[in-house]
Amino acid sequence: MRLRRKPNPPVREVPIKEDTIRLGQFLKLANLIDSGSEAKPLVQDGQVLVNGEVDTRRGRQLVPGDEVTLRGETVRVTSGDATDDGLPW
Repeated sequence: MRLRRKPNPPVREVPIKEDTIRLGQFLKLANLIDSGSEAKPLVQDGQVLVNGEVDTRRGRQLVPGDEVTLRGETVRVTSGDATDDGLPW
């Protein structure tokens, strides 16, 4: 009998305005947490993965291409204007 693996959910991309962003700030920007105060305990407890590895530094600098995983959801940092929705107004 062959076991079927669940397909990995698609990776959501979240653009940042600057060249880098701190892990704690990115968690909020990506809507992985509701408030910035949630970041510290989650990161310190090892619940956040950066590029597949636990990182306990809330101030970790992320760059485009980095992937952050929390509670089974993975989000990729991309470059671009985080507020640009492509609309002309």
